[in-house]
Amino acid sequence: MTFQTIEVRPLAGALGAEVGNIDLSAPLSNQMRDEIHQAFLDNLVIVFRDQKLTPEKQVEIAGLFGKPAIYPFLQGLDGAPEVHELLKTAEDEVNFGGNWHSDTAYRECPDMGTLLYAHEVPDVGGDTLFTNMYLAYDALSDGMKEMLKGLTAIYSSEKGYDGKRAEKMKSLDGLKDAVQAEIETFESEHPVVRTHPETGQKALYVSKSHTLRFKDMTVEESTPLIDYLSTFAVLPEFTCRVDWQPQTLVIWDNRCTKHLAVDDYAGQRRRMHRVTVEGVQPL
Repeated sequence: MTFQTIEVRPLAGALGAEVGNIDLSAPLSNQMRDEIHQAFLDNLVIVFRDQKLTPEKQVEIAGLFGKPAIYPFLQGLDGAPEVHELLKTAEDEVNFGGNWHSDTAYRECPDMGTLLYAHEVPDVGGDTLFTNMYLAYDALSDGMKEMLKGLTAIYSSEKGYDGKRAEKMKSLDGLKDAVQAEIETFESEHPVVRTHPETGQKALYVSKSHTLRFKDMTVEESTPLIDYLSTFAVLPEFTCRVDWQPQTLVIWDNRCTKHLAVDDYAGQRRRMHRVTVEGVQPL
């Protein structure tokens, strides 16, 4: 597509683009909205630099893509409950989101997209990695694709937490005051290969973080294939890396990407505001 109101500069061959020549705090024309959405579908991850956004404006921008969601595990901000703060303090030894995953894959209708806005970033480090799950699926052998056809998996919010998700989240200094008093457990069934509802493309939909097992199989039987697919999906040729600067907004498509927050800035702060957008049941 030829863009007339925005500039789109690819970040890598696999996915990702920086979008320029736009002020998201100002009113957007219908053409701008359409072009932003097309850039999102084309590139899967879009990056906007030097944007001065209030929490309310971030929610408004999320509305360009659908209905802003309420995250079930953290309290939202006063006046903007759809926005929650992801803070890693200088005292925290681990970060939030430091493993490859797609946001809320464990829900019946996982969030379709995520908007993350940077307020404070470390001097060096704290980047986010993304991988293109279209490319990962396309690169599988015909035999593997045939085996995965029709395969359903169980996705769990408790994988890796052993029923202690709230306790582990509260152990993070930057999140302890925002963790909900009661945390619900989510478990859902989704296809291992999902079809994007807007593009019609097939994407691998599996991760070590949330995929517990395959339907009608045990965890022990399922783990070797889950591990293989999860590792294969993040080969370097499928990925891009986004470096953060203050006032950067990144929007990504959870239906066809996974991401990982790199934890390489010990002793420094990183403060972000996140909004997700409601999705549909994967097919």
